[in-house]
Amino acid sequence: MAMETGEKAPDFEAVMDNGEKFRLSEFIKNTNLVLYFYPKDETPGCTKEACVFRDNFSSLKEVGGEVIGISADPPESHAKFREHHNLQFRLISDPGNKIRELFKLKHFLIPQRITFVIDQSGTIRGVFESQIHPAAHAEFAQKVLREICGAKETTVKS
Repeated sequence: MAMETGEKAPDFEAVMDNGEKFRLSEFIKNTNLVLYFYPKDETPGCTKEACVFRDNFSSLKEVGGEVIGISADPPESHAKFREHHNLQFRLISDPGNKIRELFKLKHFLIPQRITFVIDQSGTIRGVFESQIHPAAHAEFAQKVLREICGAKETTVKS
């Protein structure tokens, strides 16, 4: 069973699509984070999910959030995926699914598609899982971020 709302997110270090190191505890000092795990670059559902996050990036930032995606694909694949779809956010490489394991995610035939909203204290404030509704992840994230910062409801572009 995946980590749940109210739990502390595990700290981790990983490599981003640009080759730079990412450390969760350092990143969340300045922002709330929408951390979404997806199966694979350039697949239909994952592309839809990434593009909905892209299309709602500014509204997610307005309610105090940053977005980062994670899959097992290598940084080079992530860089191509970001460029191909004009993604404004970084993608993290998780070879061997070590970060997935930290978040207690299962890996059966297809890795779980799951989104965590993590506040600046490192607490998970929301968890959303749906393989078949990739576009719903951005709407969920925006709702949780609005709750964290007390913002009014807005419409998510899908």
